[in-house]
Amino acid sequence: MIILTTIYVIAVVLLLFGAAIFVHEWGHYFVARMCGMKVEEFAIGFGKILWKREKDGILYTVRAIPAGGFVKLPQMLTSEALEGKSEEDNEPLPEISPWAKIAVAVAGPIMNIVFAVVLATVIFFVGLPEMITPPVVGNLSEESTEYALGIREGDIVTKIDGQAIPSWEEAHKLTALSVTNRFAVTFMRDDNEFTHVLTATPVSDEIPIKTLDLPSKFPPIVGRVLPEQAADDAGLKADDKIVSLGGIPIGGQGQLIDELQKNGSKPTEIVVQRGAEEVVLAITPRLIEDKVMIGVQFGHGPRVYIERHPGPTPWENISAVGSLMWRTLYALFHKEETGVGVSDLSGPVGILAMLGAMVKTDYRLALNFLVLLNVNLAILNMLPIPVLDGGHTVMGLIEGIFRRKIPAKLQEWATTGFAVALISLMIYVTFHDVVMRRGIFVDMFNSDTEVQAPADSSPVSSE
Repeated sequence: MIILTTIYVIAVVLLLFGAAIFVHEWGHYFVARMCGMKVEEFAIGFGKILWKREKDGILYTVRAIPAGGFVKLPQMLTSEALEGKSEEDNEPLPEISPWAKIAVAVAGPIMNIVFAVVLATVIFFVGLPEMITPPVVGNLSEESTEYALGIREGDIVTKIDGQAIPSWEEAHKLTALSVTNRFAVTFMRDDNEFTHVLTATPVSDEIPIKTLDLPSKFPPIVGRVLPEQAADDAGLKADDKIVSLGGIPIGGQGQLIDELQKNGSKPTEIVVQRGAEEVVLAITPRLIEDKVMIGVQFGHGPRVYIERHPGPTPWENISAVGSLMWRTLYALFHKEETGVGVSDLSGPVGILAMLGAMVKTDYRLALNFLVLLNVNLAILNMLPIPVLDGGHTVMGLIEGIFRRKIPAKLQEWATTGFAVALISLMIYVTFHDVVMRRGIFVDMFNSDTEVQAPADSSPVSSE
C-alpha cells in the first residue's frame, strides 16, 4: 500500500509540475507560431532526452531534469547552456520585429497567470483546507523575559503589529519576513486583551531566521530515539506523546526541558501516550555537557486543516501569493535584519517535495500550491535578467525604442553568463534541499494530517 501511494504521489506531482511548465512554454510556442517564427523544439525539462517526437519539422521532447523547459526559436537569441546548439540552416531566416520578440517573451508568464486564475477559480468552488495550529502559548520558563512580562501558558496570540494572527503558521511567517526583530504582540486571556513588545531571535546558529520565543501548547512528540541513550534504555518509541514527567503534566517542549533540568539525573517516571493507551516508563536522564538529556529528537504534531468552503476568491488567492512573494524578495535583500538568505529558497527538488506532501494530504492543497507556483514562475521570469523572459523583453524594448540591434556578441555573452549563474543557483539551492532540508521534507510527507469540516459539520476526511 505504501509503494502504491508513493507511485501515485510521484505520478501526480510530475503531472502537476509538468502542467505549469507546459502552460508557460505553450504560451511562447503559440505566439511564436502566430508571428510566423520558426520553431525547432518544444521541450519540457532540460538535459538528456527521455522521449521525443517530430511533427511538421518541430521536435517535441521530454527531458530528464524537470526544472523547467524551453521553446527553441532560432530567430530569437537562445541559451546554448540550457537548450543546446541550434540546427544549421542553409537559408538565412528573416528578421523579426522587436515587438514580436516582446510578444513571444511575455506570452509564457501571461499563460502562467491565466492558469493560476483558472486554478484559483476551481479552488473557490471546491473549497480549500487551511492549516490551523491555534496560536496558544505553551509552558514558559520562569527565567524567560516573556514570563517576567506576565505572559502565561494558555494565552492566545491574536495580533502581531496590528495584523490578525489566526495560527502559529501566520505568526512564524510574519516574524521571519519582517526587517525588524521587535514586535507588538497582542494576547487574549479570559476575554481580556493585552499587548507586549517582544524581541524575536534566530531559531539557532544554523538557522538564523527570526522567531518569537513563544512555545506552542501541545505535548512533545518523540521524532527519533537516539540509540544507547536514556530514552532508548527506557523504551520510548517514535511518535510517543510525552504526557508527564515525574507526575507533572507536560504541555510543551520547553516545559519538558525545564522539568528535566530540575530533575537532574535522578531516576523518574515518564508517561507517554502510545496510540490509544498511556504507557508508564522508568527513565534515568543523563548529564551531558552540563545539560540533562534523555536522547530524543522532537517530532512534529499532526497537521490539522480546517475546510474553508467556498474557498478564497481568485483575487484574494492570487493577491496573497503576490504579497508573500514580495515580502520574501524584500526579506532576501535585507538579510542582515531578517536572516532570510538564498540558501532558504527551494529549488525544483524542494518544490516537488512540498507538492508531493500536499498531493498526499488533499488534492485541493496541491492545486493551491500550483497557484503559488504559477504566479512565482510568471513574476520570476519577468525579472529583467538575460536568459529570462524579462531580459528578452528589455532587449526588445531597447531595439524598438532606439531602432538599433544590440550587438549579437554582447547578447550571447550576457545570456551565457546569466545562464551559468542560473544553473549555479539551482545547484546551490538544490544542495540545501537535499542535504540541509531533507528531514523537513520527509517529516512533511510522513506527518499525520487531518482535514476537518467547519465546527457545525462532521469531519470530511482524515489520514
